[in-house]
Amino acid sequence: MNLRMIAENEKIGGLLLSEDVSGLIHHIEIYVSNLSSSSDFWGWFLGELGYEPFQKWEEGISWKLGHTYLVFIQAKEKFMDVSYHRCRVGLNHLAFHAKSRQQVDELTERLRLRGVSLLYPDKHPHAGGKDVYALYFEDPDRIKVELVAP
Repeated sequence: MNLRMIAENEKIGGLLLSEDVSGLIHHIEIYVSNLSSSSDFWGWFLGELGYEPFQKWEEGISWKLGHTYLVFIQAKEKFMDVSYHRCRVGLNHLAFHAKSRQQVDELTERLRLRGVSLLYPDKHPHAGGKDVYALYFEDPDRIKVELVAP
C-alpha cells in the first residue's frame, strides 16, 4: 500500500503518513558497557542537539529527533570480554550536524568543563580538513563522536 494514498492528515506514531521518510535512518541501537554513565553522557549531548527522551526500560534508554532515534542498551556481561575499538570491523563513529560554528564552539567548551577530552586537539576545529569545522570526542565506551558545522 502506498502511504501517499492515505489521507494527508492520518498519522501513525505521531508521523504524518504523507511525509516521505524512505531512506532515512529509523534508529540506531548501541550496546554499552555501563548504561548509567552512557545515559548521562548521551542524554546531555543529545539534549544539546534537540533530541528528546523517547523510551526507557531497565536495560536501555533512547532519545529521538524527528524521525530518528538512538537507543543505548546495557551489554550483557558475557559479551563484554572484548572492549569496543573503532578500528575493528563495525561502527567507526557517529557524526551529527551542528546548527552553526558557534554551536560547535559552545559544545567544545561544555565538553571540556565536563572533563571530556577532545580528539585531535592540535588540529581542532579543522581536524577533518581545512574546509571542515568540527568537534571530535569519545563517549564513555570510546565511540568516536563528531559534531560538524554547516
